[in-house]
Amino acid sequence: MSQLCIIPCGKKKIWDKTPDIGPTQAKYAYIGVLHRLCRQYAELYFENWVIISGKHGLLLPDDTVPSNYDVTFRPNDPDVISVNLLRNQLKEKGLDVFHDIVVLTGKKYQPIINQTFQQADSIQYPLLGTKGIGQMQGLLKNSIENNQALHTIREES
Repeated sequence: MSQLCIIPCGKKKIWDKTPDIGPTQAKYAYIGVLHRLCRQYAELYFENWVIISGKHGLLLPDDTVPSNYDVTFRPNDPDVISVNLLRNQLKEKGLDVFHDIVVLTGKKYQPIINQTFQQADSIQYPLLGTKGIGQMQGLLKNSIENNQALHTIREES
């Protein structure tokens, strides 16, 4: 089976720009710079990709996000989706068939991803070790412009 790429959602959403737009497909709901670069990277290098959201979990690009929200992965936050629900989404959305995962997030997501994707043989974090969002954006932009995939930090399961 091919790889699955996981990208972060982001704080800035379409409703910040157009409040009355209503429910929106996930691939159009998030409009921040980092998310847009991650999406461009995912679309360039991967056949399969999903967005991870603290509120909605694993979103396929065509899944609907009903409205604006401000929830991020924080320990002990009751509004954050649980790892058990994320694991259920893996099965429901047919994502449990992927054993090679590439994650375009920082280290904050690492425990959640590792606990959720227990079936994975390999989880790669090409942006791990960067010194913030600016450096992440620079790496992604350079990769997209030069059509050269990022080197990855790989965790074998």
